[in-house]
Amino acid sequence: MNHLAHLFLAPDSPHARVGSLLGDFARGVVASDLPAEVREGLYHHRAVDAFTDRHPEVIASKQLFSAQRRRFAGVALDILYDHYLLRNWQRFSHVEADSFIEQVYRELDANAPLMPEPMQRVTKQIIRHDWFHSYMDLQNIGYALDRVAGRIRFSNSFSGIIEEIEEHDEELERRFLHFFPELTHFAKEAP
Repeated sequence: MNHLAHLFLAPDSPHARVGSLLGDFARGVVASDLPAEVREGLYHHRAVDAFTDRHPEVIASKQLFSAQRRRFAGVALDILYDHYLLRNWQRFSHVEADSFIEQVYRELDANAPLMPEPMQRVTKQIIRHDWFHSYMDLQNIGYALDRVAGRIRFSNSFSGIIEEIEEHDEELERRFLHFFPELTHFAKEAP
């Protein structure tokens, strides 16, 4: 899962949401040093990722990608799932997407002191450039994925993966819609 989905699935508190995002920036972080709710969010992030990685619909979705891009399919799906969540928001929430996004932007800004420096830098970019609203447009998912490809330190064929996503968009979304309700249920029960 990517940032927006983790925030959406996190336990309902600002500190737990910060912890859920911290899961992507936890290298060098000592979990026992974190406030309890932040630590809860961090552990929740890890549980959600583990559930996602072994789910049959996610595994089948990765197989839709070409052999040369399959290595990066998990990264592509993580970001794509934020788009599908936004595209189908009304199925999963009674809160408007815009309201939720604005709320988490405020929470991330207010709780920056709880974050390691790399996370602070990224969350400032998320807010400044309004990443989450931009994920509503599939073309912006392609731009985001190409930026990720540009940061990979070895030769790769990840760039342009949006073409394969567009080719399989209907099936990828269908598989997401089978998977995500199960993940939502799991996330409500997860520690």
